Amino acid sequence: MILNLLLGVGIALFGFVLQTSLAGVNRKIIGRLQKRHGPKWYQEFIDIFKLLSKRSVTHGWIFDFGVIMALGGIIGTAMFMPLTTSFLAFETFDNFFIFVYLIAVGMLGMAMSASGSGNPWASIGVMRALTTMLAYEVPFLVVILTIIKLADSSSLTQIALYQQMAGNNWFIIALPLGGIVAVLALMGMLGKKPFETYIAPAEIASGPMVEYGGKQLGMLFIMHEITVFIEVSLFVHLFLGGASNIFIFLIKYAVVYTFVNLISNVNGRFKIDQVVLFFYKWPLLMAVVQAIIAIYFGWVI
Repeated sequence: MILNLLLGVGIALFGFVLQTSLAGVNRKIIGRLQKRHGPKWYQEFIDIFKLLSKRSVTHGWIFDFGVIMALGGIIGTAMFMPLTTSFLAFETFDNFFIFVYLIAVGMLGMAMSASGSGNPWASIGVMRALTTMLAYEVPFLVVILTIIKLADSSSLTQIALYQQMAGNNWFIIALPLGGIVAVLALMGMLGKKPFETYIAPAEIASGPMVEYGGKQLGMLFIMHEITVFIEVSLFVHLFLGGASNIFIFLIKYAVVYTFVNLISNVNGRFKIDQVVLFFYKWPLLMAVVQAIIAIYFGWVI
């Protein structure tokens, strides 16, 4: 059990280093596309460690405890994430629904802490984040339930193996409408434009993050990077056939994150009502149609 715990912590640390490095590289890529140099790829590490060395302001124990709960919940979730089909800390505990429950702990901690600050921008940001989550999760869950029905398992490893045994017939290709819905939902999860409504720096001063500074802001940056690692890894395992070795995982991970980031940088931002209407219109319709076609008619490409 101790070895499993150490391996789980190692996976969470690996996820933080991987995602922070890739985020730095992506800032460089976006900078070059906009005809500027952009920051160094390791600038985010410098920012985080500098913040961790500074003092922070407190707004009461709920505000402080929420940050610890948020970071702890997300690290706990990352510990269960398989990197390949044979490399994971806790075998038989890579069930999709375990990730849904565990990641909610971190999100609730963040919402509790931000609301405890008493800042109205933070409360508006939290409300928008929960509304956005409710919008993209419905069509996304319809697609995931379709995959679970086809693979006859909710284990990430088993779903990845199912795709590999079918001749690398990834679900993003086998279920094309579901794949489009999943990409849109991933952009919503990552807070990428046009679904960046709950951060909106020029509108609500970064929303939930408005009252944080010093080491608490540094902890939330770490939480953010590990959360992105979990969400992109879920996409790789569920829709891109997972990975048989770590190099394939790294390639798929980098391609997905960079692709979503590039799309984000050519979009504007929706209003919160537009986000809800968007996800409950075409993505939900496509998810339901895909489920009917795949489950009742058995038409899978």
